[in-house]
Amino acid sequence: MYLKSTPLRSAIALALATACSAPALAQSGNDGTTTLDRVEITGSRIRQASVESAKPVIALSRAEIEKKGYVNVADILQDVTAAGAPALSRASALSSARDYGGMFVSLRNLGPERSLVLVDGRRMGVSAGGYSDVGSIPSAIVERVEVLTDGASALYGSDAIAGVVNIITRKNFDGGQANAYVGQYGEGDGQKRAYSATWGKTFERGWVTLGAEKVKEDPVLGGAREFTAYPNGPYHPADGLNGTTAWGSVTVDGKVLSVGPGGDPSKVEDFKPLDRSAYANTKTNMTLLSGLERRSAFANGGFQITDDLRVVADVLYSERESVKQLAGYPYSVSSAQAASGTRAMLSKDSAFNHWGKDVLFSHRTEEFPRATNNSLTTKRASVGLEGSFETGSRFWDWNVGYMFNRNEGERRTLQSMYQPNVNKAVGASFIDANGVARCGTPDNVIQGCVPWNPLAPMGSNSPGSLSGDPAVRDYLFRSFVDDIQSTTKVVSANISGSLFSLPAGDIMAAMGVEHRSEEASYTPDLMVQNGEIAGTSGQPTRGDYTLDEVYLELQVPLLADLPFARELSLDVAGRYSDYDNFGGTTNGKFGLKWKPVDDLLVRATYGTGFRAPTVDDLYGGTVTTRDRITDPCDRSFGAAARNAEVAARCTAAGLGAGFRQKTGDGELASTSGVQAVTDFTSGSNPELKPETAKTWTVGVVYSPDFVSGLDLSLDWWKIRIDNVIVGESATDILNQCYVQGIASACSRFTRYTSGSNKGQVSGMNRSLNNAGYQETAGYDLGVRYRLPELAIGRFAVSWNTTYVDYLSRKSDNVDSTPVEEFTGWGGNFRVRSNLNLDWQYGDLGIGWTTRYYSGMKEKCSYDLDGGPECNLPDFRSPYTDVQPSRKVGANTFHDLQVRYSLPWNGTVSLGVNNVFKHVGPVMYSQPNSSFTYYGGFDIGRFMYMKYQQRF
Repeated sequence: MYLKSTPLRSAIALALATACSAPALAQSGNDGTTTLDRVEITGSRIRQASVESAKPVIALSRAEIEKKGYVNVADILQDVTAAGAPALSRASALSSARDYGGMFVSLRNLGPERSLVLVDGRRMGVSAGGYSDVGSIPSAIVERVEVLTDGASALYGSDAIAGVVNIITRKNFDGGQANAYVGQYGEGDGQKRAYSATWGKTFERGWVTLGAEKVKEDPVLGGAREFTAYPNGPYHPADGLNGTTAWGSVTVDGKVLSVGPGGDPSKVEDFKPLDRSAYANTKTNMTLLSGLERRSAFANGGFQITDDLRVVADVLYSERESVKQLAGYPYSVSSAQAASGTRAMLSKDSAFNHWGKDVLFSHRTEEFPRATNNSLTTKRASVGLEGSFETGSRFWDWNVGYMFNRNEGERRTLQSMYQPNVNKAVGASFIDANGVARCGTPDNVIQGCVPWNPLAPMGSNSPGSLSGDPAVRDYLFRSFVDDIQSTTKVVSANISGSLFSLPAGDIMAAMGVEHRSEEASYTPDLMVQNGEIAGTSGQPTRGDYTLDEVYLELQVPLLADLPFARELSLDVAGRYSDYDNFGGTTNGKFGLKWKPVDDLLVRATYGTGFRAPTVDDLYGGTVTTRDRITDPCDRSFGAAARNAEVAARCTAAGLGAGFRQKTGDGELASTSGVQAVTDFTSGSNPELKPETAKTWTVGVVYSPDFVSGLDLSLDWWKIRIDNVIVGESATDILNQCYVQGIASACSRFTRYTSGSNKGQVSGMNRSLNNAGYQETAGYDLGVRYRLPELAIGRFAVSWNTTYVDYLSRKSDNVDSTPVEEFTGWGGNFRVRSNLNLDWQYGDLGIGWTTRYYSGMKEKCSYDLDGGPECNLPDFRSPYTDVQPSRKVGANTFHDLQVRYSLPWNGTVSLGVNNVFKHVGPVMYSQPNSSFTYYGGFDIGRFMYMKYQQRF
């Protein structure tokens, strides 16, 4: 087939043609035409000569990737402005998610579970939570990355609601390549080291490509940066400190007493009320950037059995280990815990008790900070047969294949307190004649038990102290291991080709069948299952489902080579999916492509989508977490302080004018968003329903003939998800009850009815549920300009911008329920924009990247009546009602790379990310982070060197 080459076609061909393993662009003929082989591009199953598509596809070539300081595929994808805030960022040390440590992409900020990841057009495989760890793919093996920023359930099935990421690996590659990368922050920490090698060989009837990579990234602690060194940020270093300290404390006659730093716990006169200046700063030893090690290997190959038949295969093996550290465990005993027997008080018969009665106590085990190692081994393999045949003058391509992916994970938690031993260690004890603390009494020594003095401050060498006696540590602490597994299996068969001809061209078709199974299991340590680890609970879970699918795609040319209709074609696709647990669903896709002139392409799509709940969503069990909440009934920081209607609802619930929210250590909240006084339940829900979606796009691509090398694109998009599966925050549920007046929400939590915590939230079930809907819309703008080569070198400019009109969610389908708006709040930026400038002069190249993030809003934590930290004190919305809020300005980061090609086929690159050492604003809402800093921003100036050697 012969197609004339135009500026628009050439631009798209250069961007997309290498997406398939076969050569895509043949040599030009003598008549000025270009022969194009049949290729399959992301967003269509039809192998065709035309690479212009009705769907918006962003392509990042290997040449572009090598001009950046990227260490992994996840970094590459963050260069796509359609990608949202990082899910489970490495700054989220407090996250208990089982997928923590992986690297995921969240297109349109709709979550990684709604972004489908492919490797060479085949599903990558997912965790139990539906996440694909793109960091497991060695970046050295990546030829290009294509991102379809449009729903594609009709073509690829479930999960492709927000879009599709297709990682194309290197094939038909001759030679070898080795890379070394080392870098660190200007502060001297966070060192990154990456080493990779790639080798390929083509034969007369096939090819083989091998790649391996090893990456190590050192952690950075919160105390290493001024902007993350304090719980409530650098402007309020004394706020948010925790009263459960490493100095230990005891409650006697309602008074909390401690010897404080350096005190002597053997002297009762040293016990005094603890000064706030000695409170614990939990951020100092918490990882701001978790450590990461990754080893991966990838191989692919193909063999031409006959001219029309070949076998292809690939295999991936990856090991990942991430390490995060937290402050020591805040062990404390409440009256309720003592009464129930779950935690023992310090016995009146303990050698360390001066008061002659059982007493409540607390001690933060800062002597041995907690740590969690999340490791994951991924084993993936696929094998298939590919072929082609002709029926008359019509070509058909077919393939059958099998893909297997298994994730085997371990979550090893260190320095956890073993509750049975803690209870024994604070029981009866005595000091023997040698000055050694022993459990029991002189007449009845409890063998195997080691007494603990929780009132001994950190650094003390007194008997029974954690600092001075290794036996105490060995007795109180345990490490436990949770096992996590997930398996994906796919069998598929596809065929595409030309059905028959119309005056405007051939009607092309693709059809196929697929069988897929997903299964996953979570097996917590037996100590966890038995409730023997302080503050941790969990039960083993397992689940699976299978589905069978069939799809059909048609491409119908309507007009061609006419005035104002150089091309007009229609794409239609449909997919039927039959789940063994949900039944059947049918989803469709319609696309229109119109070229009024050769330089201009107008495109539009409409489709329906479907996402089944993941195994984790349905069968993942529940966990308990200590959430940060803002109680709307709090009369200082809650909505009741400024809204009479909310105040009336709170009063009716028994929370009158004097009600104040307490923090996790029992003190009155000094700001909004503090840790609750008890744990809440979250997790799976076997009653969940599937999500359904509708997507729309309309766009134009313009490559003017009179400006060679210039490509412009503008696309409008909209996505609506019904029955959206969400895990609402504790504050959201409280607001639904008291602010929005949704009666059903009030039954999802309870409050203490007596005691010192009377009125505080005592329990909450915030497990997953199907909300009403979630909807987002916006625009993508792309500009690429490759200037003609000049005497001073070659210049190239690319500018990509995403503008989000809105991202909203409604908790139910009741008309009176207000819609919650997310755009502009936290990490949901209204505008993200990346500008890349590149100059090449002979062997020397310089690249400059500017990354722009629009401003963010959050609820005020200070100056609630207006002031420097609350510039929107009168903010009001239907969802929040009156809510004093603050808006911070936009943030821009600049990156520089200088590279030089050496005579011996080597290239050395020196780079600086965040050249001007820009620091983002303090964000008290802690978006995508466990600190008062957005988890997706740079944490300093990062300098690196990269060397590449080609053989």
